[in-house]
Amino acid sequence: MSIKDWPEGERPREKLLARGSGALSDAELLAVLLGSGTRGKDAIALGRELLTRAGSLGALLGRPDQDVRSAGLGPAKRARIVAALELARRSLAEQLAERPALGNPRESGEYLAARLRHLPYEVFACLYLDNRHRVLAFEELFRGTIDGASVHPREVVRACLKHNAAAVIFAHNHPSGVAEPSAADQAITRELGQALRLVGVRVLDHLVIGHAEPVSMASRGLL
Repeated sequence: MSIKDWPEGERPREKLLARGSGALSDAELLAVLLGSGTRGKDAIALGRELLTRAGSLGALLGRPDQDVRSAGLGPAKRARIVAALELARRSLAEQLAERPALGNPRESGEYLAARLRHLPYEVFACLYLDNRHRVLAFEELFRGTIDGASVHPREVVRACLKHNAAAVIFAHNHPSGVAEPSAADQAITRELGQALRLVGVRVLDHLVIGHAEPVSMASRGLL
């Protein structure tokens, strides 16, 4: 039986319109996004398969094109999933930019976690702020293991000057999911802080992003 033959109240699209998106499971939301299934498989079954292949919704969102390709989906369905993720990221960026200022690590952590948490590789990123801690820009600067060999202080200084930043918040993710600052994390943070002090840029925090709440090095007294 296809979804068209289901009772109207059980069809994902109709359920969403009648009861709101919160009433749908992850697979049902994916079904609405996909629009249709494939041969021998309805859209909900296809949504479940995508979640199973990825291992979790977070993992699917972190690498959507990789997992939908492996499920044999065509370019239109792949494009819908990748576009939906990008829209969500841009919406978060707008919300962050509209805030008058970042007042605490939790506020910046929410945005940075949304940008970095699901990536399967390690990324070092910067959130550039003005002297009232309003957001100027977000930028991924380096990929790979975060240590002195991969994060270059001169490039960070150059980026801060380019954005005319008065302050900066660093962030990087741990794909393992364990958000504990390593000795290398602390060492590179100290090195970057020393370099940026020479040009009058303050390092407000360095957030480590894992599967749970981001860990603020400032809150732990590690800056």
